[in-house]
Amino acid sequence: MATVLERFGAFSAGLPAAGLDDRVRHHARRAVIDWFAATLPGGVLPPATLVAKALADQVGQGGATLLPAGTPAGGQAAALINGTAAHTVEFDDIYRDGLYHPGAPTIAAALAAAELAGADGETLLAGVVAGYEVSNRIAVAVNPRHYDFWHTTATVGCFGAAAAAAVVFGLDDRQTSHALATVTTMAAGLQQAFLADAMSKPLHSGRAAEAGLLAARLAAEGVTGALDALEGPRGFAVAMSRDTVIDWDAVTADLGADWTITRMTFKNHAACGHVHAAVDAVRALADEHGLGEADVERIEVGSYAKSKEICGNPTPATVFEAKFSLPYCVGAALVLGSVRRAAFEDAAMADPAVRSVAARVVHTVDPDCQAAFPKARSARVAVVTRDGRRLERFAPTRKGDPDNPLTDADLADKFRELAEPVLGPARAAELLASLQGLGGTRPVRDLMAGAALAEAAE
Repeated sequence: MATVLERFGAFSAGLPAAGLDDRVRHHARRAVIDWFAATLPGGVLPPATLVAKALADQVGQGGATLLPAGTPAGGQAAALINGTAAHTVEFDDIYRDGLYHPGAPTIAAALAAAELAGADGETLLAGVVAGYEVSNRIAVAVNPRHYDFWHTTATVGCFGAAAAAAVVFGLDDRQTSHALATVTTMAAGLQQAFLADAMSKPLHSGRAAEAGLLAARLAAEGVTGALDALEGPRGFAVAMSRDTVIDWDAVTADLGADWTITRMTFKNHAACGHVHAAVDAVRALADEHGLGEADVERIEVGSYAKSKEICGNPTPATVFEAKFSLPYCVGAALVLGSVRRAAFEDAAMADPAVRSVAARVVHTVDPDCQAAFPKARSARVAVVTRDGRRLERFAPTRKGDPDNPLTDADLADKFRELAEPVLGPARAAELLASLQGLGGTRPVRDLMAGAALAEAAE
């Protein structure tokens, strides 16, 4: 009987010939648009800029491109740096059921592979879909226990990157299976990185992209892996999900029939996804009742345990910590009106009104929210006003989740907001139009040139 990785390999290798229907292709384009929106601003910030300096011997020449600089680089260096950039501003997509950000590693690897192979847009879309379908299912299978210690984007992201690169390179089912097997033993990335003001978390995404691309390139040359490395007695699932019992037949049964890429969350706030429901609820109450900082006695937020565990810091000192602070994000939502990039600039971080509201947030675990997790990321919020009112709001999901999605227009607005400060309005508009029409025979190299700073393209 075929191993799980062999089943995933056969599915992925057969995807280009099977073709994508218009609905799946549309959702794949949305994922790529969202990836560029998150990556362009991340590419001009540490740690991506520092990684490029550290790898000076691999940057300045090669068949792939760093964004948004437009600098050529070797394939693995480009996957690593662009994959890191994609996860830096905390605006990349989420597969809710899998506690996982698939786009950052998967699309970084797919783009690097496409440039190396001279692939076209349609091939890129097939690779992206394969990466999402393989890795999203693995993420659901091993979680939530996996997420106790491991960062899913770092670990399962390796599978998404490998599957995507294998499809773009045109590997057959055997080669693709071995690419997945090889990358299985490379997968790592600890949750401890969330708990420190460090650059490790975005590096997790880049490292997964790099590992996936490398595994696919090795498989193309005949390098083999342990094909039972996922479900074997000393394999990935047992080692990294403890006592979880997984029905792998169920995991793979609906490949090619149920498309997980059509159920992505595209973030509406530039912070950890575990704060979004609370931000949505507070913002709705503020709009409905005309609330400002002076009106609030305290804000009570009940959510699920992971929200408090990962985002419970009431006094963040750095931008990284603020993005993982529910109290800070709630304060920014009330005072500034949104939790977009401006909420993490120096002026906002030092704003006494934001800090004052954050200090009045009481963050607890709500039993109903906990019971619904991870299928739903909810929050129950009560604003107690200084004139004695108690205003309540339950957010059963987040704006941007598949049951409350960003529209295509919303996604385009998000892209413009993030891309225009980097590329300028005209160049950002041209890139958005290219991404909205992604597919066909246009080379991916042309797309990457259009995503670079104007001076790099001259």
